[in-house]
Amino acid sequence: MSLPELNNNNASGIQWNWPSVIPDGRKFVLIAGVLAFLFTFFIWDELGFALIGLTIWVAAFFRDPVRVTPQDRNMIVAPADGLVTFVGKVPPPRELLGADGLGDQPMTRVSIFMSVFDVHINRSPIAGTIKQVIYISGKFLNADLDKASEDNERQHIVVERDDGLRIGFTQIAGLVARRIVPFVKPGDIVAAGQRVGLIRFGSRVDVFFPEGTAPRVVAGQRSVAGETVLGVIGEMPVLRGVAQ
Repeated sequence: MSLPELNNNNASGIQWNWPSVIPDGRKFVLIAGVLAFLFTFFIWDELGFALIGLTIWVAAFFRDPVRVTPQDRNMIVAPADGLVTFVGKVPPPRELLGADGLGDQPMTRVSIFMSVFDVHINRSPIAGTIKQVIYISGKFLNADLDKASEDNERQHIVVERDDGLRIGFTQIAGLVARRIVPFVKPGDIVAAGQRVGLIRFGSRVDVFFPEGTAPRVVAGQRSVAGETVLGVIGEMPVLRGVAQ
């Protein structure tokens, strides 16, 4: 299926549509809906009304809105919806150290925290080939804590461009998250903004920038997966933000 190409000179025909529910979440919506129906009409209607509200929330959690991704090979787009909670230099994850991963030098990391109200589908920050998908079991601490990067259940994904440049990002399970669902495997070719996975029920995504690239976001901003430009490869702008 060909995708429509849009530009900033022509917005005709664009309209809002209800987002679909991702297939992985439809069974949860169905289970919640059936329970709501049974309790409302046959068991205990007060609890049934509460379950109707739960069904609506589950459907909203697994929503899969259409996103328009900027088409520039040097742009790093946000892999997740949520709040930017950390921007700074850190060593690469130990599982990605070395020549086959992200190297050994400190890298700029941008952390995006997803609450239970955010869209939880994750997208590729650049176009390229999936070089690594590494799953690590672990704890389920609050994903907003820095030690969650080392202690929590997580999954690293490394994408390599055709010129050899690599960007890694890590899906981190949170306090109530209990499963990281991958949509890709090593060898897959992905477009920037393409759906690559899902984390259920509250979590975080860390993005590691290549050397010589500074972020275009500051902590406290919100990002939109597949649309927000986190940085441009090779550019080093110095940004400051004011909370107001």
